[in-house]
Amino acid sequence: MKNVEEIKTKSNGLVWFTKNLRVQDNTLLKEALNKHQKVFACYFLDPRHFQEDRFGFKKTGPFRTKFLLESLRNLSCNLAAIGIELQIFQEYPEKKIPLLVDNLSIQDIYLQKEWTSEEMNVANAVKKACHNHLNWTEAYDQFLLHPEDLPLSIPEIPKVFTAFRKNVEKTQIRKCKTLPVPKENALKNDQTSLPFVKELGHKEFKWDHRTAFPFEGGESNALKRLNEYFWETENLSSYKKTRNGLLGKEYSSKLSAWLALGCISARTIYHEVKKYEKEVVKNDSTYWLIFELLWRDFFKYISLKHGDAIFQLGGILQKEYTWTTEACLMERWIHGTTQEAFVNANMLELKHTGWMSNRGRQNVASYLAKTLQVDWRMGAAYFESQLIDYDVHSNYGNWMYVAGVGNDPRNRAFNVSLQAERYDPEQKFQERWLS
Repeated sequence: MKNVEEIKTKSNGLVWFTKNLRVQDNTLLKEALNKHQKVFACYFLDPRHFQEDRFGFKKTGPFRTKFLLESLRNLSCNLAAIGIELQIFQEYPEKKIPLLVDNLSIQDIYLQKEWTSEEMNVANAVKKACHNHLNWTEAYDQFLLHPEDLPLSIPEIPKVFTAFRKNVEKTQIRKCKTLPVPKENALKNDQTSLPFVKELGHKEFKWDHRTAFPFEGGESNALKRLNEYFWETENLSSYKKTRNGLLGKEYSSKLSAWLALGCISARTIYHEVKKYEKEVVKNDSTYWLIFELLWRDFFKYISLKHGDAIFQLGGILQKEYTWTTEACLMERWIHGTTQEAFVNANMLELKHTGWMSNRGRQNVASYLAKTLQVDWRMGAAYFESQLIDYDVHSNYGNWMYVAGVGNDPRNRAFNVSLQAERYDPEQKFQERWLS
């Protein structure tokens, strides 16, 4: 009987990175390294991601682009350390991957499984362009709770988060994947060539000193932030009390941007919280961070259940409202010239930094959809372009929720003035952005 090493030498694997830009706790990377003696890796700066959408916004704006390029640089270095070169292409995957398959003698491709239409269309186009003898391994590696472990089927996912949480919060979380010891030496030089922001259609820029998100992309920085927020400062202990803050980098974990690109896994964060609870303290704040990870999963499962309905005007409820697409209203909202100072301050923060607090997002979204009655999808598209931590499921899930076409059973509207009095009583946040 042939041993494992002999089997490994006969096939090459290709890990196609998408929104899983990490080495640690990467299910597909581990499977590829377990099976193949030679593993290749690729990432595509797909031109479609940098084009204008139907509302005239660049799908991936400058802040997201910069964070992505930083994350790719770091991924390249971390892969090089285990003997894998990351090849990055500014091309359509369906045109390039068949060539890679032939040139590198690839038998297996490893890809994170997605279900939203744009991602599925690209994956299907690649599969159609490749020969039939190629083996595809796809995995849901972006969840905290793996779909196979849920006590519910996807059609049974509740409409309301509280019901979802009560059904799933006792589900055991899978352990993080550990990488096998690499058989090949680390690459001496990282040969990866990355474009500049301007080559992807944006002007070069410097970070605004007022930003509440002064971080760079990449797995190493995600783990550094995790260590800083949990162990160096123990800010996790007061997370629930500070999470609605507006100023500074410490009012929340800020892990969402790295989660969005898969620079860190939800499982890694979860198990670090559990370790923190054993070694430091277990309280409402430690629970609340896990609570927020469950919200993130909830919107992914809503998307998985309802498909493209999350992008439709009537949302998953198919409710009919009277919406406007008046350009001047949208422009005032984007540039912070509305009648509400709190909305304006938050929108200017987003415009200049690519970041906005959770409290700010709820208020500006409610103002656009409920007060101005602008087509909520225009707001969602602008967030997609601007937000460093854009995640398709959370973004559209939250916008549907606020617009009254999603998962809010009470269909609330925010009183922006009262919110400003409560969360910015001394107007320090407003002064920072409006002065």
